[in-house]
Amino acid sequence: MIVSASRRTDIPAFYSEWFMNRLQEGFVYVKNPLNPKQISKVILDPEVVDCIVFWTKNVQPMLKRLDNITRMGYPYYFLFTLTPYDRQVEKHLAPKAEIITGFKKLSEKIGKQRIIWRYDPIIVNESFSVEYHLQAFELLCGKLCDSTTKCIFSYVDLYQKTRRNAKGIVDREADLETMEQTAQGFSKIAHAYKIRLQTCCEEIGLGKYGIGHGACIDPQMVEELTGCPVEAKKDPNQRLTCGCMESVDIGAYDSCPHGCVYCYAARDKNTVGSNIRRHDVHSPLLIGKPSAGDKITNRAVKSCKNINRENV
Repeated sequence: MIVSASRRTDIPAFYSEWFMNRLQEGFVYVKNPLNPKQISKVILDPEVVDCIVFWTKNVQPMLKRLDNITRMGYPYYFLFTLTPYDRQVEKHLAPKAEIITGFKKLSEKIGKQRIIWRYDPIIVNESFSVEYHLQAFELLCGKLCDSTTKCIFSYVDLYQKTRRNAKGIVDREADLETMEQTAQGFSKIAHAYKIRLQTCCEEIGLGKYGIGHGACIDPQMVEELTGCPVEAKKDPNQRLTCGCMESVDIGAYDSCPHGCVYCYAARDKNTVGSNIRRHDVHSPLLIGKPSAGDKITNRAVKSCKNINRENV
């Protein structure tokens, strides 16, 4: 089993104490987003957890806990989102200098192969032109090139929730010409800094620029970390263009206070604030506690390692 922590919220930035408590107790409860009365109990035994994939925009609060995670026997790597936007777009994000410092410290601690930089999403409007992104991308490449080997990028998608929260800031998705111009420029810059580029959930083919389709939850990365082949089934809960292997996400929607207007996982600040007040570091649920009307079932989980293939 691959544990995703998490597409739905920033666990390293805000909930690392809760996460460590879950590892120590050996299980976590996860609510069904479509039916919150249905709760899955997910076992977090290192025998079945092949890898933990962390998603974050600020790793600083979790750095001190990584040694314990390693000692407990959990392989892991990070997907680290770092973009050039200001507080108009990422309303409550920590200062970028602090975030970059954390990125570098993380690389020093776990190695640059285990940090995937996400330049995501690319927003193109009057404030953020293609030229703006090329300049910003090169600046960030210069700061991060010694701390990572790969960057995954994508263009903004205006879901209904995103369209509402980003109104007046992000009013349109990138057209094909914009995608081509950005990709061509990114490719030249990334090549100069020896950073490999991939796209995330994009239909457009950019192979002519040396850019392939990527997988954030990547079976090849898991195999490298575990030293064992894995059975990599495509995640059926993600978009058709997503290349990620199947995983179990232990986060909760509407619980990330970063306040990014492009986020698909947060409805509005009031809902997020209400949920944060319900967080208890000792609860098996990320938000709130189980109630009498909840139905809790054990989720069937197993290792993805293919021992037979390893021995062939």
